[in-house]
Amino acid sequence: MIRMFLAAAVSGLMAGAASAQPISVDDIARVPNIQSVSLSADGRTLAAIIAAPGTNNEDTALASWDLDSPDQGAVITPSGNRMKFIAAFALKAERLLVFGRQEFTGALDGCGEGQSVGTTRTFIFRPYLTDVRHARFDQAFAGSSRRLGVSEQVRRCLEIAGSASLVSTLPLDPEHVLIQRVNSLTLAADIYRYNLRTGATELALRTGGNTSPGLFNPRTGAPMTQVQFTSIGGGDYEQRILIATPQTGAFEVHEPLTTRISDRHIVNVTGYDEASGRFYVTTDLFSDLAAIYWYDPQTRRFSDEPILAHPDYSALGVVLGERADNFNQLLGFAYSGPRNEIFWIDPDMRAIQEGLDDAFPGQLVTIMDYSEGLSRVLFSTESGQHAPAYHLLHERSRVQTLGSERPWIGPEQLGEQRFVSYAARDGLTIPAILDLPPGWSEGDAPLPAIIMPHGGPWVRDYTGWDSSGWTQFLTSRGYAVLRPNFRGSTGHGRQLWLAGDAQWGLTMQDDKDDGVAWLVAQGIADPERLAIFGYSYGGFAAAAAVVRDDAPYRCAIAGAPVTNLARLGNTWSENRIQRMRQGQTVRGLDPARHTANARLPVLVFHGDRDVRVPLFHGTDFYNAVRNRVEARMVIIPDMPHQMPWYPSHYRAMMPEIEAFLNGPCGM
Repeated sequence: MIRMFLAAAVSGLMAGAASAQPISVDDIARVPNIQSVSLSADGRTLAAIIAAPGTNNEDTALASWDLDSPDQGAVITPSGNRMKFIAAFALKAERLLVFGRQEFTGALDGCGEGQSVGTTRTFIFRPYLTDVRHARFDQAFAGSSRRLGVSEQVRRCLEIAGSASLVSTLPLDPEHVLIQRVNSLTLAADIYRYNLRTGATELALRTGGNTSPGLFNPRTGAPMTQVQFTSIGGGDYEQRILIATPQTGAFEVHEPLTTRISDRHIVNVTGYDEASGRFYVTTDLFSDLAAIYWYDPQTRRFSDEPILAHPDYSALGVVLGERADNFNQLLGFAYSGPRNEIFWIDPDMRAIQEGLDDAFPGQLVTIMDYSEGLSRVLFSTESGQHAPAYHLLHERSRVQTLGSERPWIGPEQLGEQRFVSYAARDGLTIPAILDLPPGWSEGDAPLPAIIMPHGGPWVRDYTGWDSSGWTQFLTSRGYAVLRPNFRGSTGHGRQLWLAGDAQWGLTMQDDKDDGVAWLVAQGIADPERLAIFGYSYGGFAAAAAVVRDDAPYRCAIAGAPVTNLARLGNTWSENRIQRMRQGQTVRGLDPARHTANARLPVLVFHGDRDVRVPLFHGTDFYNAVRNRVEARMVIIPDMPHQMPWYPSHYRAMMPEIEAFLNGPCGM
């Protein structure tokens, strides 16, 4: 059994006393105490984004610690006035990779998301490299484009689009990593071997616009697979996986790994077994749920049966060792359960997981990283009632708690969370997450309830802490919240995923309404006090409810809603392959064409720096319905589509949501 020892949080931030009062707007708005925590490969350095000291959790800072000298305390660098730190990674060679974000208003000229002509209000993202003492910050991997002589136009595009990225840490190499630069004008992806200490860059792989790198040899960094998209006519494409032949290094197409984009099969080469020369492939070619198979490149055959599979959930990939003492050994596999979880095969990792599970009952314990010999293990804990917290396990015996993201929110302010399922009207099983207010139990009076569909829609909701804060804010005020993984959601098999094709506002919408019927039948929801609230695609679902005749809700709240399917175009993703795959499925009931049928009060809120779902979606819909139903439009200054959001964004958003539910909704 692991003995628990709660040490002082290395961030020096103490948890405040929590009460059973509703969670305030400031409780949601404040910058987390600690987030984006990582451990260096040698186990000596810890990096994180923390709330900047002296800002009352209004701004972020980069923090790093030398774990071999705990008395030295943290090295802390606050964000600048414009560029805000949003993520950090402890690499190796005493280097940290830090990501920043800042507002940008100007011409993009086709670089990244946004308008191809004219001025766009958006954000730019920059990666920085610094040392563990934060002596200087250099734009990460920027030198390669200058030394390799790309044009000024391409260089500017690379800078705006933030298209330099880390693709492999090369765990056994003490100084080098592999980076990728995507030319946003040609879509070609070039891979470079980058020296973290000197900045020296060596071209490792150059690909064309229709080919992207796949798996790299984990020991040498040599490219082993590529992914190629080839037009086959009729607007369809093939995804072809090419594998390098050991003798010549030439890439050859492997037909068993080739699929049509329109068929939307998952085929991901997720690892390589050095002893046998076989690849681990995660695929749903042979079953509804994705599983992991061997693929032999010599015989060009899959194994007859999966080598790793979960009976109820799709597999995501293998977990391979990254330290010298377990390098490339199969440690476990990840699967898409109520939360993304790992089934550990390695006995040491399984023993640590079981011990930590016992020490933190009722919480999801995730092993995030570890040093050689497992002398230090970084892990997180969370649940629907507990904000994510970060811990170090020392020598398999002592746990040091680094800090909680939101220690000011106590579990007594939140109720029970359940992973449930219900039958849609056509019999399809819909998985869902139900969050209940504190103190409510079976047999109590039915509750006001909110259906909260996720964005995407090609994503899914998970149990655990809702990072948006919406679920906690609402349940602490007495609402039941149901988050359905409606048809079109991923992670629960091909049948559920494909059933959403061209069903926007139709059977996809029925699934949400059927969730309402289930809540009422269970005695959980009051049929006279129901609302729908969503963001992005979820905002579309809220807008669709406004114009559907049979919607069972009193009102709708639509955040950054897609409301005009005809004008959606290619704005929902920077990834052109994602746009090709998903574009054919975005059809159904178009709210913009049915505004004359509006029948529900609606609140629309939208950020004015949103390029994923441009502002016209929200404003056009509001202007079309405001003379037909009670409607309110809130434009939030400097808010992007994607998180993290600033405290000011939450302070503009959350009071409007609460006031609308209490007022026009009559909830």
